Amino acid sequence: MEVDPASLDPEERTNKILAIASAALGVLSLCMSVVPICGGTTALTGIGLGLFGMRSESRRTAIFGIGASILGILISVVYMVVLFLQPQ
Repeated sequence: MEVDPASLDPEERTNKILAIASAALGVLSLCMSVVPICGGTTALTGIGLGLFGMRSESRRTAIFGIGASILGILISVVYMVVLFLQPQ
C-alpha cells in the first residue's frame, strides 16, 4: 500500500526524506570510504540524518542508513590506518 507523499503531514514527510537521505549517504559513504576524509564526513552526515529519520514510519530505511554509515566509518578508519602505517 503506497502512501501519497502529498497526503502526509509536513513533519512526517520531512522525516521520511531524512530517512531516505540517510540510506543514500550510507551507501555513498561505503563507496567513498577509500578516501578517508570524504567517506568519514559522508558517513557522519548519514548517521545524523538517520537519527532524525528514525521518527518517521520509514524506521527500517533510517536503520539501514545508520548501519551503512557506521560500516563506512569503520572501513574509512581501517583504510586510513593501513594507508598511514605503511613503511616508507
